[in-house]
Amino acid sequence: MKTKTPSVDQLVVNLSGGNQQKVVIAKWLIRNCDILIFDEPTRGIDVGAKSEIYHLMNELAKQGKSIIMISSEMTEILRMSDRIVVMCEGRKTGELDIAGATQESIMHAATLRD
Repeated sequence: MKTKTPSVDQLVVNLSGGNQQKVVIAKWLIRNCDILIFDEPTRGIDVGAKSEIYHLMNELAKQGKSIIMISSEMTEILRMSDRIVVMCEGRKTGELDIAGATQESIMHAATLRD
């Protein structure tokens, strides 16, 4: 996981945000789950850690793992998704294949009202 820490005795709470994220992900991987839910996986972490987490997510997908990513970052959604389900106020308002997804189509689905 390339976690950066001064020693193995370091408390996770004292690590950077990106390294804390990596520790959480490592705990999931030990359990060998087939479906992983990443909720705002890169919020509050630096660009280098984001890149490492994106790489890890891609590797997990290549291994046949299913990943559900919840994100409010449009660029992250468009970069990392195969399919996008848009929700607004607790209900599904759209589903887009990545081939046809744009920022505009996502925002349109996000603002649909009854």
